[in-house]
Amino acid sequence: MNLHLKSIKELRALLDGGDITAPELTQYYLDRIEKLDPTIRAFITVNDQAMKQAEAAQKMIESGCAGPLTGIVLGIKDNICTKGLRTTCASRMLEDFIPPYHATVAAKLEEAGAVFIGKLNMDEFAMGASTTTSYFGVTRNPYDTDRVPGGSSGGSAAAVAAGLCVASLGSDTGGSIRQPASFCGVTGLKPTYGRVSRSGLIAFASSLDQIGPIGKSARDCAVLLDAVSGADPLDMTSKPSDPVLPQMGKPVAGTVIGIPQEFFGEGLSAEVRAAVEAAAGEFEAMGCVIKEVSMPSLKYAIPAYYLIASAEASSNLARYDGVRYGHLSQEGETFDQRLIATRNEGFGREVKRRILLGTYALSSGYFDAYYKKACLLRRRIRREYEEIFKTCDCILTPTAPEIAFRIGEKGGDPTEMYLADIYTVTVNIAGLPAVSTTCGYSSEGMPIGMSLVGKAFADGEILNLADAFEKKFQYVLNDFCL
Repeated sequence: MNLHLKSIKELRALLDGGDITAPELTQYYLDRIEKLDPTIRAFITVNDQAMKQAEAAQKMIESGCAGPLTGIVLGIKDNICTKGLRTTCASRMLEDFIPPYHATVAAKLEEAGAVFIGKLNMDEFAMGASTTTSYFGVTRNPYDTDRVPGGSSGGSAAAVAAGLCVASLGSDTGGSIRQPASFCGVTGLKPTYGRVSRSGLIAFASSLDQIGPIGKSARDCAVLLDAVSGADPLDMTSKPSDPVLPQMGKPVAGTVIGIPQEFFGEGLSAEVRAAVEAAAGEFEAMGCVIKEVSMPSLKYAIPAYYLIASAEASSNLARYDGVRYGHLSQEGETFDQRLIATRNEGFGREVKRRILLGTYALSSGYFDAYYKKACLLRRRIRREYEEIFKTCDCILTPTAPEIAFRIGEKGGDPTEMYLADIYTVTVNIAGLPAVSTTCGYSSEGMPIGMSLVGKAFADGEILNLADAFEKKFQYVLNDFCL
């Protein structure tokens, strides 16, 4: 039985019907990880307590207390704290960190009876778009192991795509769920900012970060999103929200979908353009209305995003001095020398680059010229989305300008990597929800993703649209899932 190809709903029926047990399902995935992960390298840590969690889940099932995720095997991105389970942020700085507490999302999943199969690889401190900056090595794309899985949640997407877990949690600061979902041929949702608590998420850029689900389908993402959503007294930016699963399956005819022409200009791969335009045609065939709209500020999105994100990162990462948190170097005789050595050893090159950029942007004499202007652009981007949503229900864009690139292909000029986020960062800047799902394949057989962007807290509406599309789309499995 190819359990790794089944949805959460299908596995729920098997578990509740007694066709399989939670320990059997967990062992199935542990066996796949042992066999396949030496190639994919999606995991940093495999949870040695997973079978105990599965046994507890089985007791819940047998007592009639099972919920949608009881016994379901999930992976967790390694910047989300899990009590007693190593959480590294893919960095030497936190190589041996074992949290004494759960992130709110992890606590909710544990209460729901989910099984944590392990912690997933990522770009160090979530800074990257390739999962090649990890201290623990490079994760590979299941569709072509010579290519990147995207980032920073590359391990989370690759694990789902290779069938190493049923679904996973990632975090999205500027596209870090959606871009790897696109590259790996799975579905990923960046929720509305505030729908999911960030308590226990190790911060990169606090005003942009949001935890979200990655699954084989929009419906799987909806199940996982409902389990982790809601207001949390530990996160004052979190808000109450209605469940999204009841919205799945509703008719989509009459939905007005805006297509910003700036997203289809220079730099977009011809194959990606064709796939997204074909998807727009499919939505028209379902009765949706396609409307051309405009977002002139897209050309400023990358500099605005990287200034805001790097400025917040330079503040958030200041705590890692080896005394309060993290790795402590044995080099240096004075405190300053020891601090310099600690950060030099503990942080990778990309993290150092962004700390320096953020510190520079916040420094006296440059604050108004850089950071303040970026904040003004943030306001302008939000206004442009508001204008579009006056006449449209959602927006359709490519997720990334190209298919997954080869490992090492963009290692020289960092701006090449930064431009991979061009179509995703505006959503984080505006705090909106967006879902990426597969809409085609390149001539080389690599997945192509499209994104649906919704109004604030309209996560259910865009997931329903994605679900409607997925029901008509013909998927191609990668070799690891055959």
